[in-house]
Amino acid sequence: MSTVTAYLVRHGQTYLNLYNKVQGWIDSPLTEKGIQDAKNAGERLKSINFNAAFSSDSGRAIDTAKIILRANPHNMDIVSYQYPELREQFHGYFEGNDLNQMWQFVGAQVQKTTESEVLHDFGLERARDLIHRADLYNNAENNAMFWERLNFGFDKIRQNTKDGDTILIVSHGMTIRSIIDRYAPKLDVGKATINGSISKLKVSDNDISVEYFNSVKGKI
Repeated sequence: MSTVTAYLVRHGQTYLNLYNKVQGWIDSPLTEKGIQDAKNAGERLKSINFNAAFSSDSGRAIDTAKIILRANPHNMDIVSYQYPELREQFHGYFEGNDLNQMWQFVGAQVQKTTESEVLHDFGLERARDLIHRADLYNNAENNAMFWERLNFGFDKIRQNTKDGDTILIVSHGMTIRSIIDRYAPKLDVGKATINGSISKLKVSDNDISVEYFNSVKGKI
């Protein structure tokens, strides 16, 4: 069995994060804080001898990965991949809209008005189905679509790594939290994934285990 160690990082803060907008497949640049988020992650990870680096193909993830690798003395030898399968979930019609307004619209289906209420009562996976049902254009990913895509992304990572490798993955807040929620639900205590935070995974041939989630300081 092949097992790969993965340091999974959320991209740095973006302008749409700052403005509390829905940001899934839509993209925006890193803010000054977002650049610093990435630099902080790079400083913490600079002693890790990565065999490869993976990110989504969203600019905010690619830029964060570049900043992290710039701090690594082995960066010239690290092959980087950008996969659309590692993107944030797609919110369809709601992309770019005010985040609180989206959750009011989505939550109306189940008599809830906030993100925290919907996620507390229905969980991340059922909430994705509610977003899909609320999308006027029927484009938002439902839970099955999201996981089919993300699982294919992990299969591509497995195909491009070998047993014992250590890799960087830069992805997105809800995508990362969804991984934690599925594979280590006790670690998902209802808090958002912090920009620039590090989570540590063990990716085997047919499973993922989580060592820790959402770390922003201290030892890695």
